[in-house]
Amino acid sequence: MVHGAEWTTKELFTYPNEYIYWTIQIVMYPLMTGFVAGAFVLSSLYHVFGQKDIKDLAKFSLVFSFALLIVAPMPLLFHLQQPQRNTEVFFTPHFTSAIAAFGMVYLIYMMIVAAEVWFVYRKHFVEQAIALIGKGGLINFVNRLIFNLLTLGAYDIGEQAVHKDEKLIKVLAGIGIPVAFFLHGYAGFIFGSVKANALWTTPLMPIIFIMSAVVSGVALCMVTYIVIMEWKKFRAKKKHEDQVSVEIKGAEVDVIRKTSKYLIAAMIAAMTLEMLDLVFRGYTAMKSWDILRSVIYGKDFFNIFVLQYLCGNLIPFILLLIPGLTIRRAVIATLLVLLGVFMMRWNVVIGGQAFSNSYAGYMHYSMPIIPHNLEAFKEGAAGALVIAILPFVFFWFFNKFAPSLKFKRDNNE
Repeated sequence: MVHGAEWTTKELFTYPNEYIYWTIQIVMYPLMTGFVAGAFVLSSLYHVFGQKDIKDLAKFSLVFSFALLIVAPMPLLFHLQQPQRNTEVFFTPHFTSAIAAFGMVYLIYMMIVAAEVWFVYRKHFVEQAIALIGKGGLINFVNRLIFNLLTLGAYDIGEQAVHKDEKLIKVLAGIGIPVAFFLHGYAGFIFGSVKANALWTTPLMPIIFIMSAVVSGVALCMVTYIVIMEWKKFRAKKKHEDQVSVEIKGAEVDVIRKTSKYLIAAMIAAMTLEMLDLVFRGYTAMKSWDILRSVIYGKDFFNIFVLQYLCGNLIPFILLLIPGLTIRRAVIATLLVLLGVFMMRWNVVIGGQAFSNSYAGYMHYSMPIIPHNLEAFKEGAAGALVIAILPFVFFWFFNKFAPSLKFKRDNNE
């Protein structure tokens, strides 16, 4: 069966070789790279710009962005018909292919984030390696071996060495910001450079993707941070540590309220750009505008104006603006923001394929829900769910060795 025929339904006049080729995995791909960029930018607010009021969240965001970064290219692997060739992107770098350029940017960004995480936690690695010396048991032996490996032989944790680490962290975070923007702007560049598609071809596409990346990354870090802190509170209450529970609650509310201001600023920029793009298309009214208008204001009206703009932008924006932000309201707002960003990606990727190049027909994507074969698994809801869960699994593992939310009570930075 032709790739795409299983989940594509056609309406009116379409060409025989036209199908919905880019599926939910291509929706997940810019979504994941956006999370990476947004989480890294949030962590840089502390490391580069010295915003100490969000220090705890920034440290968590850095480790979380590393976990997200590992998963970011996986949607492409799920989507590829020949995924075993993926290494060629890294071993044959050149700029004549957008995806090959992505390989280079991804590798550079991976090295920057890995190096920054290492410098942030090097002191912790050394302390743990030293603390485990002389302790018996297989688990302690394995942990001591891992922590020794993580130190890379750099055991100096004197004042001068730690100070040098802090300087390098700042430099790496500063370099990482434009690279993070480039990584996600590139995803928008790929769509914007497809001249054959009337919805994608706009110079604003990379900028729109960058701003929505910041929005999505900050929102995801906020809601994940809240879930972790709520779990910590629950455990403290279970152990009858009421004072600890109160301290966690106070710190959680304070951090979320301060971070929400950055989220609001990013949302204003993202919404402005999206509205500007919509107005620009209507004003220029190119040849393809008639069918684009029928998709935007007709077939995809609910997805675009109700789910994306109303539920994903306007309502959370108002919820965040109302004074006295509570944790419950912040959770609702950030989840709605994530819905809005997901729908933006969906409307761009799937909506961009909803009309035929004949400009006289439409195509619909029926996402496979039940993975009855490998293709349906990879390009359906099950594959997308795997991609969505993996960053949290990686973060849980990394957090065992780089405890990003355990510094508060024993770190005086």
